[in-house]
Amino acid sequence: MSYSKRLSLLVGLDSLIVLFSIYIGYFILDPYISFYSLKMMIISSITLVVSHHMFAFIYRLYNKSWQYASVGELLAILKAITLSIAVAAVVQYILNGDIYMRVLFITWLLHMCLIGGSRFSWRMVRDRYIKSQVERKNALIVGAGSAGTMLVRQLLKNNDSELHPVAFVDDDLAKQKLQIYGVTVLGKTEKIPEIVESENIDHIIIAIPSLSKTEIQKIYQECSKTKAKTKIMPMIEDIITGKVSVNQFRDVQVEDLLGRDPVELDIQSISNKLTDKTILVTGAGGSIGSEICRQVSRFNPKKLMLLGHGENSIYTIDMELRNRYQNHFEIIPIIADVQDRHRIFDVVEAHKPDVIYHAAAHKHVPLMEYNPREAVKNNVLGTKNVAEAADTFGVKTFVLVSTDKAVNPTNVMGSTKRIAEMVIQELNKNSQTNFVAVRFGNVLGSRGSVIPLFKKQIQAGGPVTVTHPDMTRYFMTIPEASRLVMQAGALAQGGEIFVLDMGEPVKIVDLAKNLIKLSGYTEEEIGIKFAGIRPGEKMFEELLSENEVHSEAVFPKIFIGKTVAFDYSLVANLINNYDTYDIEYIRKYVLGLANKQEDLVKL
Repeated sequence: MSYSKRLSLLVGLDSLIVLFSIYIGYFILDPYISFYSLKMMIISSITLVVSHHMFAFIYRLYNKSWQYASVGELLAILKAITLSIAVAAVVQYILNGDIYMRVLFITWLLHMCLIGGSRFSWRMVRDRYIKSQVERKNALIVGAGSAGTMLVRQLLKNNDSELHPVAFVDDDLAKQKLQIYGVTVLGKTEKIPEIVESENIDHIIIAIPSLSKTEIQKIYQECSKTKAKTKIMPMIEDIITGKVSVNQFRDVQVEDLLGRDPVELDIQSISNKLTDKTILVTGAGGSIGSEICRQVSRFNPKKLMLLGHGENSIYTIDMELRNRYQNHFEIIPIIADVQDRHRIFDVVEAHKPDVIYHAAAHKHVPLMEYNPREAVKNNVLGTKNVAEAADTFGVKTFVLVSTDKAVNPTNVMGSTKRIAEMVIQELNKNSQTNFVAVRFGNVLGSRGSVIPLFKKQIQAGGPVTVTHPDMTRYFMTIPEASRLVMQAGALAQGGEIFVLDMGEPVKIVDLAKNLIKLSGYTEEEIGIKFAGIRPGEKMFEELLSENEVHSEAVFPKIFIGKTVAFDYSLVANLINNYDTYDIEYIRKYVLGLANKQEDLVKL
């Protein structure tokens, strides 16, 4: 309905109510209205109609959305009616020298009942009748604080929402059994399975945006015991700034279930290293490399070079950064292979970066078992080429992206990454460049991680394949991995190996079960199949070997490993002769070199 039609309807309705009310008021007190009373009634009616509409416009009664009427709208009606009655009383006193108090009081009561009723009736119809025609699903709200209260109010108002809040759970003892907008707090979070069953809950909404990852994990463990779908309310800051609405829920992500809060940054120290500096990122098109580029861009470098072998991936990150930062700093995409020594030296000599983040590597464990020569060429020689270019042209800091698989490695990939660490540690002994390495756990969502594979298997109807029921891994998010790289560069003194405190290792099978649940299925529907350990895999990973452990954290959640002695001549022998060795010999050599080097004597 247009505003003009709506205005005409409300003005006409109010006029009829005013005239009816004052007539009833006079009729109740004087059924046989005298001429004088009739004259005063007409004058009072005209005065009331005019004054009512005047105050209705002042208090914007004709501009309010009455389907959402509440206490504020009721007060506006009260003010408009009371003041219009007061004007009628003044007119009566001026013309008659007396005020018909009982008549005006009855008129005031009828005004309030009829005008208020006409407005609030639409809300009642909307809340009760219209909503009853929509099939809605029962929702349990976790958290009866400000966010949960806001959410319930919005769900009750929103006629288009498919969710109907039927209960709260909250661990605050003072809130137990309280009702908020008619919704009762039925218990603590530990009672979630019981409440879901008794109240026929279809959806569980976690409405405590400030929860830590540990707390989310605990709540989700209770939610996972039910068949209800679990979602999380967005951050209050995002709601206030208009990024999302209150009822724009997101699914619980696997990242929420790591059981720890993400690592934070020392902004000042990183800013000193990156702001107005020239930065080179190798492997810039990969999942880790591209996120490093995004994080670096926040610090407004002078120049950011995106180096990678695949033109499509480099094009993608180049366009993304140009759309956001083109006018802030220079962005240079470079197509190059780290195995091409001359090309790498030319790039570093031409641009003379202040910091190099070396993320280019082959990282797929089973693939490298079948292709050990390629692992050596890319992970060892490629690192050597970039590191020696950094040393030659005076780069201040070089950060190698390594892996926890470099600790006591049982596979080619981990062994070549450990040898790459040896390469930069050897260079660091006589270089002005600070060479450091950063060891990652498994990065959730990165290319080759288990999450994309599990998701594809779930979408295909299952089963999800897990290698072994007892296999565990450390996990971190892509942003965490990138932050650790930058923080390591800021902390670098030369020769260190930095690791992140990633909490307790997670069972792969538990990760699979959670992902199945998060995807809206049960374990029975999808199924889990144990495929056996693949070539080169370990049952568990380590972050530092016994000889490398250094107990003190150099930054919250960041530890540093001690430098372990090794014979670099054995590394040099591999680099100089790998192309003459057969595949099996290379595999044995890199494993021996990365572990107990005395074993190489037997080869």
